[in-house]
Amino acid sequence: MAKPSISIPLILVLLPLMTTIPPSHSTNHTDLEALLAFKKSIRNDPLSSWNETTHFCRWNGVACSRKHPDRVISLSLRSQGLEGSLSPHIGNLSFLRNIDLQNNRLFGPIPQEIGRLRRLQSLELGNNSFTGGIPTNLSHCPDLYLLDLIRNQLTGPIVPEIGSLLRLQQLVLSRNLFSGTIPPFIGNLTNLFQLSLTYCGLVGEIPESLVRLRRMRYLYLFANNLTGSIPRGLYNLSSMEEFAFGSNQLHGTIPSDIVFTLPKLRFLDLGFNRFSGELPASLSNSSLIESIGVSSNNFTGNMIDLANLSTLRNLMATSNHFKGDIHTILSSLANCTDLTVVTLSDNLFTGSLPDSIGNLSNHLSFLSFHQNQISGSIPSSIGSLVGLSTLSASLNDLQGPIPSSIGNLDKLQEIYLGANRLTDEMPSSFGNLTLLNHLRLGFNSLFGSIPQSLGNCNNLLSLDLSYNNLNGSIPLEIMRLSSISIFIDLSHNALIGAIPPEVGALRNVVDLGFSYNRLSGTIPTSLSSCVMLNRLRLEGNSLQGEIPDSLRALRGLEYLDLSQNNLSGMIPRSLVELRLLYLNLSFNALQGEVPTLGVFQNESAISLEGNHDLCGGIATLNLPSCPSSSANSMKNDLGKILIPTIVGSVCLALAVCFCVIMYRRRALQNVGALEGAIAGFLRLSYADLLNATGGFSEANLVGAGRFGSVYKGSIINDDDEHTDLAVKVLNLNARGASKSLASECNALRGIRHRNLVKIVSVCDSTDFQGNDFKALVYEFMPNGSLESWLHHDSEEQGRTLSTIQRLNIAIDIASAAEYLHCGTDSTVIHGDLKPSNILLDQEMVAHVGDFGLAKIISSISHNLSSSTEGSSTSTAIKGTIGYIAPEYGMNYVASTTGDVYSYGILVLEMFTNRRPTTTDAFEGYLNLHDFVSNALPNRVMEVVDPFLHQQLNQGEKYRTCIVSILSIGVSCSKELPRDRMGMAEVVNELKKIRNVFLADRRGRNVATYQH
Repeated sequence: MAKPSISIPLILVLLPLMTTIPPSHSTNHTDLEALLAFKKSIRNDPLSSWNETTHFCRWNGVACSRKHPDRVISLSLRSQGLEGSLSPHIGNLSFLRNIDLQNNRLFGPIPQEIGRLRRLQSLELGNNSFTGGIPTNLSHCPDLYLLDLIRNQLTGPIVPEIGSLLRLQQLVLSRNLFSGTIPPFIGNLTNLFQLSLTYCGLVGEIPESLVRLRRMRYLYLFANNLTGSIPRGLYNLSSMEEFAFGSNQLHGTIPSDIVFTLPKLRFLDLGFNRFSGELPASLSNSSLIESIGVSSNNFTGNMIDLANLSTLRNLMATSNHFKGDIHTILSSLANCTDLTVVTLSDNLFTGSLPDSIGNLSNHLSFLSFHQNQISGSIPSSIGSLVGLSTLSASLNDLQGPIPSSIGNLDKLQEIYLGANRLTDEMPSSFGNLTLLNHLRLGFNSLFGSIPQSLGNCNNLLSLDLSYNNLNGSIPLEIMRLSSISIFIDLSHNALIGAIPPEVGALRNVVDLGFSYNRLSGTIPTSLSSCVMLNRLRLEGNSLQGEIPDSLRALRGLEYLDLSQNNLSGMIPRSLVELRLLYLNLSFNALQGEVPTLGVFQNESAISLEGNHDLCGGIATLNLPSCPSSSANSMKNDLGKILIPTIVGSVCLALAVCFCVIMYRRRALQNVGALEGAIAGFLRLSYADLLNATGGFSEANLVGAGRFGSVYKGSIINDDDEHTDLAVKVLNLNARGASKSLASECNALRGIRHRNLVKIVSVCDSTDFQGNDFKALVYEFMPNGSLESWLHHDSEEQGRTLSTIQRLNIAIDIASAAEYLHCGTDSTVIHGDLKPSNILLDQEMVAHVGDFGLAKIISSISHNLSSSTEGSSTSTAIKGTIGYIAPEYGMNYVASTTGDVYSYGILVLEMFTNRRPTTTDAFEGYLNLHDFVSNALPNRVMEVVDPFLHQQLNQGEKYRTCIVSILSIGVSCSKELPRDRMGMAEVVNELKKIRNVFLADRRGRNVATYQH
């Protein structure tokens, strides 16, 4: 959190220094050449005004001195879209006082030549992607008072040379990748009034020397891995305004006289640490305090009196052991007219909610007091909190109806009222809440029908009405809410009627629960449209008819419970095709033979009891053998006659096909023949692609590889809408380029998966000069490659991926690999899994691309011995150093286990942000695998990407999830192929980790409501 520089605006300082500059060329070639070198290092062209027809002192962002005409004293290009590196020639601008290049896309090292700028006073390079260390030559800039390098990729320690910058007033280094401790020499910078070191991966204790910073006003050290206690002297820095130490591992107590020693304190953040004791009563007398953050500590005692804190905006006291009367606490907050956030959850508060709750600030957006001991009813005055976006009051003892006035809160996005004793009907005014994302009302005593007005909530992501007494039918309006993507749980109610066929509109829902109601009718075949479904719970109803074969479309389904219904007929063979981990068909009227493949191979994963007419199955089920019938006998006799005839015919047909194929293969000498083999291609010519890419302009170039370049293009479809495409133009002079094109077309022909790139056209033509031209055209992925997000080598600079984004991407890649290995008649070995070959669409869904090295194994290979199964007979293995399986170096054949190895390295790279080829980053270990393996599980903080440290500090659950993910990466990248995990197991394990990480705790678990 960087504070703006507290100084006279730069333009007002420089204005009297500027003079009228004649439009002639300057005699100062040094500064001119330095500026032109700066421009040359910028890849794009936002500096169009920088040309020699205008004097450089009139160039955008350049200011010159009045005393020394033609000498540049300021370079201010904040938020100009600059992309490129920072030229070392900037060190030749010897009169330069101010550099402001914030909010651009600059990368590479910060040049040491900046240290030659002896007059430099402010250096602002924040919000870029600079790498390397802090320049040590900055010690030669004695007048520097502002150093802002926030939000870059800087590494190494905070260099000791900074300790010599005795005039420094603001040191802003937050959100970098530094290592080591907070250096004690910072205490020598006695002019500092702002120190920002958040999200820096720093460890160790806070140095005592910081107490010498008597002018300190803004001290930000949160989100590191600091230990020990806060030096007592820091509480005596009377000029302190903002005091932020949250998300570390600090302990101790807050001094009782904090308000008297820090009289100007406005912001106090000690959350997510290990502090104990009581909040000092003196805090009640603070006339300036705006934010108190003490969540997730071990504080005890009563909440302080808040009545006099009229300036309070944020009160965050979740997950402690505070006690007191919630009525008194909320009533005292009525004087806080700017109140925005109140979180009092997971404490020991008692009493009832006051009617005066409606008198709280209109600015209040977040109100949470779940998991306490609060009783009484919800006052209708709550409808006056018109600014509220989140209301969380689950896991209390609230009673009575939900007031209809809640429908007045049209900004509400989240309502958590589950696990209380609420009664009466659900108010129809819920339908007014069109911004609502999450509605959780489970584990109450609500009755009546589900209001149809909920169908107006077009932004709903999750709906939980389970464990109530709701009756009537399932409203069609809710089933049409295609926005629901997390879960809908209506289980344990008294709902009647059929499951509406409109349920198919829930295309994105992951968990669907209608269990233990009184539903009848058949299982709708439209469920097959819910392609994202992972859990389907229909048990405990009166459903009848057969299990629809259309469920085969639910490729992601892992949990299916249809028990305790009246289902009949045979178990559909399509269930074998699903990746089910749990299947319960017990207590129905099913009959016939039980399959022996898929989930039916695992006795512990299925339940079939109570179906008395089932037979067959695996031996451990102890079901009777299926009787043979005369019909079967006739079929067998008929088979003896027909099979030889059919086999002969098939062989003849195959021979004819073989001849035709060989003929066509000889006739077609280039990859263009593959276009006709893939149905549904767009017909795009060289001219079409030339026009779509702006003449293959460099501005549209998004990447280049050994076999060619990729351009962004745009075409107009039949609906007159623009469609973005990625055009891969082959460099036909590169050896193997045509073979790469053939491999890619062959690999992508006939396979379809949401996590594979989709090829939309192949162009095999000639350009306007008669030269051969070959290109592949794919769907365009607007978020670029995974490589650009991890290492920022492409145009997408300065962005980071959260833990859940990385986990979702890992699951996407694993799902694609599993499909390639097992999901089709042929096994496809990708051969080059790495970050640059993983593309991200608009929703950050990962797609595996670049099949130029792919190997395809006929389905016949599935009948080979285990020693050769899943292997290609080709030994010409190529790939990328660092990701290639070690056995490939010993002339082993390509195999699916080679892809598993590459995937394992890829996972380790994603969560450590270390390239497998950067051996000097492995701290003495030979490779990335050994580096991570030797750190698990106890030293995970030493290897994980520092940007994930804050979440790791939030609790053991998150740390355990990260350890589990890295353990999978280690297991996949083991040296011996036989020791590696299979991709199916990887997918299952990662999804389990995701479920734990998200902590949705769906189903019957009351802890769902711990928001």
